[in-house]
Amino acid sequence: MSDDRIFVGSGKQTHEKFVNISVCLTDLPKEHMFEYNGKKYIKLTVGKKNDTDKFGKTHYVAVNTYKKEETTETVTVHNPEVPEQPEQEEDLIF
Repeated sequence: MSDDRIFVGSGKQTHEKFVNISVCLTDLPKEHMFEYNGKKYIKLTVGKKNDTDKFGKTHYVAVNTYKKEETTETVTVHNPEVPEQPEQEEDLIF
C-alpha cells in the first residue's frame, strides 16, 4: 500500500472479533464515491495500526483508491454471413 493513503477515520479493538470505527464523512473525497442502483458508495480499507496511538486506537480507516487498469481486448466475432478466408501460407526459402 502506498504512502498517499487518504485517512478518514480510526478504530479500536473492543472484542476478539470486533473493531469499532469512526469515519469522518466530511473527509470522504467525492471523486472516490460511486453510484450503484441509485445509492452512493465509497470503498474503505480498515487496517491494523503498527502501534496503539495515544487515544487507544488500534486500527485506521482509509479510502480504498485502487482502480482496476482498463484493458483493451480484441474480440473476434464469427459472422456466419461472411465466408472465412483461408490462412495464406508464406513461401519460406531455406
